[in-house]
Amino acid sequence: MGSNEKDGGRVEAIEDQQSLESNEIEKSKVGIMRALVEREDPSSKEVDDFMIRRFLRARDHDIEKASTLFLKYLSWKKSFMPNGSISESEIPRELAQNKLFMQGVDKKGRPIVVTYGGRHKHIKLEEFKRFVVYTLEKICARMPAGHESFIHCRSRRMGICQ
Repeated sequence: MGSNEKDGGRVEAIEDQQSLESNEIEKSKVGIMRALVEREDPSSKEVDDFMIRRFLRARDHDIEKASTLFLKYLSWKKSFMPNGSISESEIPRELAQNKLFMQGVDKKGRPIVVTYGGRHKHIKLEEFKRFVVYTLEKICARMPAGHESFIHCRSRRMGICQ
């Protein structure tokens, strides 16, 4: 074994150790943030650690800023979706445009979403906002545990991507 392979192995081991340490720090911060937001809003108990982690990462692991943002999100969600979700009956014109399709998963298990921007017809802004939230909620519900991303393919044309 050459010295490069040995050195490369040491670098990987150090990176693995640092990754483990940062994961432990992040887990600790998730726990602290969870306790903080649950005191402010008991409904946050329903949210999983991945959601809390996303808000932490969005604010560079600053617990106070992430908690403030998360609590604002929960408040917005309650006002925007008082029933806890958006029903298809609230967005019939958006759904009728057939501009978005959920197409299974990729090799890594991430949901695949295909959109056709050319099919979008601006009707009512409020209904479109509800359609976007409806879509994102559906996509997130399809994500397997531990996944935080999805694949989005878009076309500006009316039909199949060329």
